Amino acid sequence: MKSNLFKCCLMAVSFITASALVGCNKNENQSTNDDTQIANISAQFVDHTVAPTYSALASLTEQLTNQLTALKANPTNNGIQDACITFLAARQEWERSEAFLFGAAGDFGIDPHIDSWPLDEDAFNTLMGSPAMIAALDNEDGDVVAGERLGNALLGFHGIEYILFEDGHAKDVSKITPNEWIYITAVAGDLRNRCYQLEVGWLGDKAPKSHIDKLDDLEMPYTVAGGNLSYGENLRNAGRAGSTYSSPKAAIMAILQGCSDIADEVGSSKIYAAWHGEDITYIESPYSHMSITDFHNNIISIRNAYMGGVEGQRDESLSVHNYVNKGNPMIDAKIIQAIEEAISKIDVMPAPFVEHYSDAANGAVVKACAELSDAIGEAIDMIRNL
Repeated sequence: MKSNLFKCCLMAVSFITASALVGCNKNENQSTNDDTQIANISAQFVDHTVAPTYSALASLTEQLTNQLTALKANPTNNGIQDACITFLAARQEWERSEAFLFGAAGDFGIDPHIDSWPLDEDAFNTLMGSPAMIAALDNEDGDVVAGERLGNALLGFHGIEYILFEDGHAKDVSKITPNEWIYITAVAGDLRNRCYQLEVGWLGDKAPKSHIDKLDDLEMPYTVAGGNLSYGENLRNAGRAGSTYSSPKAAIMAILQGCSDIADEVGSSKIYAAWHGEDITYIESPYSHMSITDFHNNIISIRNAYMGGVEGQRDESLSVHNYVNKGNPMIDAKIIQAIEEAISKIDVMPAPFVEHYSDAANGAVVKACAELSDAIGEAIDMIRNL
């Protein structure tokens, strides 16, 4: 009896142990597969959302700088028209990058440096009346002088926009002074440098060597915490030694948080501040009358980041959308619907925003952006609790 009982007990223990080992192996395999999936999603995000956007932005701001340098020597209305086209193309790429302002844009303070508004017109008039500062901006290193000595409210896209545009149209050449050409050329050079910093920061040695060399000459940082990793490598290696992301899931959550942040900013700041009467001067892109286009492109940046790439490079099987859908299809459907709802509401806003900022219809956009931000927040919470 004792012998049989002992054998039965031993068999039971062996079965439980084997079952536990199978369960552990299953969980370990599932975790490994999940980490591999997230690594692939992160790679798709870096290579097919971030890279094409920042590469286009760097190229277009370089082109704009060259155009403005030529116009400074020989101003023409046709040249201004061409520069305005390039400016708006660069502006589109920047606005379509705002879902991923984490990383280089945040760490190096690039966002406020190149995209603060409103322009400080009093400071601008003081600058135009300062021969010493104009002379400094007119030197070969005028781009460096601009970046180091002009405040954010005189730099970036909106400083250039202020000179090139008037009431939604290209400004007539007769209205731009020689000092303003000096100013805009220096500011454009600084804008180009900062966009190189974004591109090289994320792409590392995959960026054009001339862009890397320019940053090295200027001693501008572009790696994570001064180390060896690019921001793209940092995200790809989430959860591994050296990465600032503690786990692969943290990378997905960072992408989603970036999307949530810009959805909230469009509704609660870019539109709400003027619409609600808190600050009627706080209107982005007022000189070119492109505010609504900016809002639209901000939501496109969310769509690209969430759905797995820019148009023409998208792969939904390697997207945050696919990952969220596997975890909770209802939340995923809510996010996709909220993205399209926000875009549709923005696209019927009365234009230009600078003349219709108080229109009641703008409230629907504020609401749609809040709902989009909240829906993305649900996905973040879901992933955090997985």
